Parts: sequence; C-alpha cells; structure tokens
Amino acid sequence: MGVISKYRIKQVLVIALLWTIIDTGIYLYKFYNDHIDETVRPYDMHSWVVLLLRSGLIFCICLLMAYLLTYQLKHLVRNLPLWLSLVIKSIIMVAAAFLLNYILHFTYIWLIEKEPLTTELGQSYYKIFQTSLFVSQMIRWLIIFLITILIIEVNEKYSPGVFFDILAGRYLTPKNEKRTVMFIDLVDSTAIAEQLGHKKYFRFIRDFIYFISVALLENDGQIYQYVGDEVVVSWTVKKPNANRKCLQALLDCKRILQRNKNYFKKQYGVIPEFRAGIHTGEVTIGEIGVIKKDLAMSGDTMNTAARLRSATSELNEKVIISKDFAAQTNLKNWNAVNLGQIDLKGKESAMELFALKF
Repeated sequence: MGVISKYRIKQVLVIALLWTIIDTGIYLYKFYNDHIDETVRPYDMHSWVVLLLRSGLIFCICLLMAYLLTYQLKHLVRNLPLWLSLVIKSIIMVAAAFLLNYILHFTYIWLIEKEPLTTELGQSYYKIFQTSLFVSQMIRWLIIFLITILIIEVNEKYSPGVFFDILAGRYLTPKNEKRTVMFIDLVDSTAIAEQLGHKKYFRFIRDFIYFISVALLENDGQIYQYVGDEVVVSWTVKKPNANRKCLQALLDCKRILQRNKNYFKKQYGVIPEFRAGIHTGEVTIGEIGVIKKDLAMSGDTMNTAARLRSATSELNEKVIISKDFAAQTNLKNWNAVNLGQIDLKGKESAMELFALKF
C-alpha cells in the first residue's frame, strides 16, 4: 500500500472519528440541557447501550461519508472552481447527513422501541420536515462539512503536514534541519512549449507534474514548491531510509511516465523525460509571509541542489548527485559514475559529482 493510499485511509478514519465525537458531544449536551422526557421519546433514554449504538452507527455512516468526500467527490470536482466544488460537495454531503438522521431514527424504533418500521414511516416523513430540530441538525452538519472541506483543501495546498506545522507555530523561529533536497524538472521544456503552444503546453506540464508528484509522495517526499515545470522536494535525513526513498522516487518517476507514455503520445505527441539534481546538507526552515504564509527553505544546500540540476544539461546527464549525498547513501545497486571535480556556477570551489545511470 502506497503512502498516498495510507494518507487517504488515515484521512477518512480521522474525519469519521472527529465527526462522531462532535455529533455525540452535541447529543449529550442537548440531552442534559433539554431534559428530554423519556416517556415522550423513550428511544432517547440515556444508557450506555443506546449511546454506544448511536455512536457506532454514526461512525460507520461517517466512514462512508468521509470516503465519499475524500475519494469519489475529489475526482468528480477535480477540474471545477473551488466555490463550485464547495457547493457540490456540501449539497451531496448534506443529503448524506439527511440519510444519516433517518437511519438513526428508524434504528431506534426497530432496535429499542421494538416497533415495526412501517408504522412510523408515514408519520415520520411529515414530522421531520415540521420540526426545528431537523433544520438545526442540517445546519450543524453543513457547517461541519464546510469546515472539513476547507481544512482538507488548505492542507493539500501546503502539502500534507505543512499547514498543521504553520498552525502549531513549529517554525515561527527558524530551525536548521539536515535534509536531502532534489530539484527535478522537464527535459527540453522550451522546445516542447514551442511545439505545443501555450495552453496545450500548460496541460502537458500539469499532467507531467501530477505523475511526478505521485511518485515523489509515494516515497515520503515533502514537496516544497512547484516552479514552472520544476518540482522541489526534500526528505528529512533523520527519518529511516530517507535517501533510499529519494532514489526509489527516481525509479518510480521513470516507471510512472513509462506506464503513461501512450497517454502523453496520444494527447500531446510528446513523451516527457526528467532530469534531477540531488544534494544533502543543512537547510534553514522558517515561516514567512504576512497575509499569505508559507514555509521557506534556504541555505547553501538548496542552492547547490539547484546548480546540480542545471549541471545535468551542461554535462548531458539525467541525474547528478553530490559527494555528500553519495557518501551517506547505499549505491550498491546503482551505476554511479564519478564525474570528478566540477565547477558549479555560484560556488567558490569545485565539487566532486556523480552521475546516476538507470
């Protein structure tokens, strides 16, 4: 199971659990606050059996709703504006919440009241639309859905985990971290842009970036930024197998582009290739921005990785790595060719570089 799949599953479970906790908390608050008469609504009686039944049902239904939100609706509204995406998602999720309330209602009648469902069905349809309780429930769920959708959108904009780092203020004070940084971009981008034209080239880049990003994320890469046809991604060295995952990401980038070569050939008449520069060292990470906040990474490591990516064109190589990265990485199964001491633009002294052949 890939990292993206694990992330989606975790997201579904967390959303369902939070929704269940919120709904159960509101239910208990209203029960104690409103002093519900058990003789009028006996299925609302306060007991662990009822509470567990209710919470279990809500969690199961919320799992389905969270799956719908995270998987199905994401693909449905992928190419729609954010406002329209929010409207469509909210309408569908409110409809799901409507069904949730009905399932809860009839489950109480069937399991606790021990009454046939048919005797309540006709009356319930009328009563539920006449009560302020139903309206308040739908408004509550709508607010919960909107907040959830916005958090998901913002979190994915910043890359998973980054938004919550900003929210927690983890990088308010700049911190030094040892990271492996990769700059990866499209080969012959200028020629392809001239061949395809502006709009078609943009769609081509979007597809290229999408497939490359999937491979990087599947290998725990934290995408720092997109610049045109270039992706900047990093791995925290202290995490297990960080450099191995970086190399595996290169293989996966190649494989995923090869698997989709017929798509690119049919849509654009061009099969994309990439080049990359990789370096390991200290980077300074801190929060920047006034109205739009983001995490910025700076330092010689970033500059060096960018120079290595540029050197791939000058030296006609696909992937170039620094000696620092090579020294800390098991290259047993890789063909690493020593390029010797190379002068890089902006660097005072030459660096020993290696070309990876794969």
